[in-house]
Amino acid sequence: MTILPLKKEHWPQFAEIYKEGILTGNATFRTQVPDWKTWDSNCHKHSRFIMVQEEEVLGWCTLAPVSKRFEYRGVAEVSVYIKLNSLGKGIGASLMEKLIESSEENGIWTLYSSMFSENNGSVRLHEKFGFRKVGYRERIAQLNGVWRDTVIYE
Repeated sequence: MTILPLKKEHWPQFAEIYKEGILTGNATFRTQVPDWKTWDSNCHKHSRFIMVQEEEVLGWCTLAPVSKRFEYRGVAEVSVYIKLNSLGKGIGASLMEKLIESSEENGIWTLYSSMFSENNGSVRLHEKFGFRKVGYRERIAQLNGVWRDTVIYE
């Protein structure tokens, strides 16, 4: 397995993994995968990676700015998605390690994640890398008509 920078040509496989995450109901409030242009415009150009094995994308990670304000330029939101049939193989840990290294190289001083508390794999991954729970948002948004809570890790 190899970690590579994400490129537009990876988008179809990337989007399939994103879709799998959406369908679990525990990865995101999104109900549809955005198109490349929308997704690309909302994420940092640095710190976007995929894990591949024999040209198959097994997972991806990226950072997105949390604010357009100058004062928050070094604060980014973490996203890590793994192909469901590749869970438990250390892909998330490898991608998180690469993402943290890249964030430091690119002037990011705070990494942030908001996730469903039921997403045990994501919670464990963040805790493994020293993220700490800093908050809880009750009824922050609805997913398919159901109010959901999130936990916040930094």
